[in-house]
Amino acid sequence: MSDRSLLGQRWTPPIPNLYAMATHMKVLIIDDSPDAMMIAKARLAGEDIEILCADGGRSGLAIAEQEKPDAILLDLDMPDMSGFDVCRALKSHLELNMIPIVFLSGSGSPEDKIKGLNLGAVDYVTKPFDAFELKARVRAVLRTKRLQDLLVEQARIDPLTGLPNRRAFTEKLGQEWARVNRHQMAMSLIMADIDTFKALNDTYGHQVGDEVLQEVAARIRQSCRVNDMSARYGGEEFVIVAPDTVAVGAFRLAERCRRAVEGIRLKVDGSTVCPTASFGVADADQADSPEALIRLADDALYRAKAAGRNRVECSGPVPHEAHAEAL
Repeated sequence: MSDRSLLGQRWTPPIPNLYAMATHMKVLIIDDSPDAMMIAKARLAGEDIEILCADGGRSGLAIAEQEKPDAILLDLDMPDMSGFDVCRALKSHLELNMIPIVFLSGSGSPEDKIKGLNLGAVDYVTKPFDAFELKARVRAVLRTKRLQDLLVEQARIDPLTGLPNRRAFTEKLGQEWARVNRHQMAMSLIMADIDTFKALNDTYGHQVGDEVLQEVAARIRQSCRVNDMSARYGGEEFVIVAPDTVAVGAFRLAERCRRAVEGIRLKVDGSTVCPTASFGVADADQADSPEALIRLADDALYRAKAAGRNRVECSGPVPHEAHAEAL
């Protein structure tokens, strides 16, 4: 990247536009009646949505877990699982509990409506469906879901760097740790810290410090692979979750990030700011919990700082060839 002047050219991180991203959304209909399912699909024809169908509660749960629909139309009376039981299962599922549920029923019983709403459903439509009512209710549910997704996404983004924030990192680490334990997969964690950042702030001011944070974040993000997650951990610290990666691969990734940061040249009032960063690497195989993995990576980062900064250290041994590549 070429040199550039910082002042007067403040970079603004991109904010995800979920309205533009969600060109069409998925609606799952769970109903054991083929006629009712056919009618519901016909009533929603012409809407810019993908309609998924399940003929029972158990198959509906399986499709919901696989497809992650944006809304679920759920029949109340099914032979294998009642709609209430399916709703309970969805609301207790970590990845599915935010999907809005609309109950479908031939009964207009106030007790059923109250029970469904108390379980977490957002609406209740009585069969036979009125075409205009069903469309309007589904549109309203999807509109609310888009707003919800936008708010959730913004709450997970660091506004200065545009990277995922610590909350998003914690969620991702938990998900990957569960995958490691369930499928015996590899995973590594990398922690990074900008060297002598306080002195940089004291010398050039916080506006330049913010620009350095943005540039370092961009270099780290660009150096990562598609499946990696880079995030701002806090202050001048960053983290990278590297799925399906053992220590040697994570070491190479950290070294690639280190070199990218080392190449930054920022012009400020006739001076050149050349930040560097130190990195610590830990392999999930060495830890018994996500918290322990963070501690291992943080300890390795501390050793990198103590050994002179602008370097990568691992919590355990790394094959000689990885060190040789770094020289």
